[in-house]
Amino acid sequence: MPPEILFVIHLVLGYAAWLLCFSVYILPRLRSMGRVEAHRAIATLHSFRFFGLVFLLPGVVGPHLPAGFAAFAAYGDLATGLLAMLALLTVRIRPLFWLFVVAFNFVGAADLILDYYHAIHAGLPQLAGQLGAAYAIPIVYVPLLMITHFVAFYWLVRPAGL
Repeated sequence: MPPEILFVIHLVLGYAAWLLCFSVYILPRLRSMGRVEAHRAIATLHSFRFFGLVFLLPGVVGPHLPAGFAAFAAYGDLATGLLAMLALLTVRIRPLFWLFVVAFNFVGAADLILDYYHAIHAGLPQLAGQLGAAYAIPIVYVPLLMITHFVAFYWLVRPAGL
């Protein structure tokens, strides 16, 4: 089977598995929390996005990983992770907390969407093997990140108490 087909299958199944897991185990737990605590839990997950810098690490990714994709993905993840950490650090200063929650979700979702665009434009599905050990990031980690961004945005725009 060609690498691009395997990559797409992995990506689709990554979303399917996380949607199933999220709806059964994670979403009910988040719904049982208060608004601030639920957003803190999501921010905690996203605070680990500094890990995206691995796209720049020779030996972890292949030498032919498209540079435009790698740098953009790495620094977008770093920015999102730092904003999520700032949200966690400012939880007692609610206006700042909410500002950073909105910021990390906006920057993070935009980063993932643009990463998909750059990946397609750079032909990453055909070069998926160049992701090396980082292959698991778009297949296992990114679907959960995108799902939590959508949930966070939904909870940010809906009236409190619903």
